[in-house]
Amino acid sequence: MAYIIFVNPAILAEAGMPAAAVTAATCLSAALGCLLIGIWAKYPIAQAPGMGLNAYFTYAVCLGMGVPWQTALGAVFLSGIAFLLLTACGLRKLIIEAIPQALYAAVATGIGLFLAFIGLRNAGIVASSPATAVTLGDLRAPGTVLALFGLLLMAALLARNVKAAILAGIAVTTVAGAAAGGVGGG
Repeated sequence: MAYIIFVNPAILAEAGMPAAAVTAATCLSAALGCLLIGIWAKYPIAQAPGMGLNAYFTYAVCLGMGVPWQTALGAVFLSGIAFLLLTACGLRKLIIEAIPQALYAAVATGIGLFLAFIGLRNAGIVASSPATAVTLGDLRAPGTVLALFGLLLMAALLARNVKAAILAGIAVTTVAGAAAGGVGGG
């Protein structure tokens, strides 16, 4: 879950939000969420901002529709108020119970594929193409090579059942990128 501290600001900064402020907000909201769920709900699990909506916020709403991040953030606040009201009057539970399990699985799969596509695009592994919408990126670009190294390292560590394989892969890839002179994206 620690990856969110780095990934969330990187994604939201593309929408124009200040990365340092987003990093602080990510850490504070994760800490507050963990404390609330542990103390108030007596359910001690880790909480942090999710990855699906931040990508949608940046790539679909701000960059895709051209909505300024401040306006989009206001819409997020208003939707939060709406969900709070729906929860308070019991409608949210009825709506959730009416959604078929297959639809939950389909939405989760779609969000996962969307995030994977964004990651591949940001790494330079895939690129936009006017003819086919998407094409293979320049796999010789330094940032792309670094991303592929990181993916292969994480896959190898996961295959060997190494605990914290993803976090270790991120750390090693970050060190490798810094040693290579701060290699950026593909």
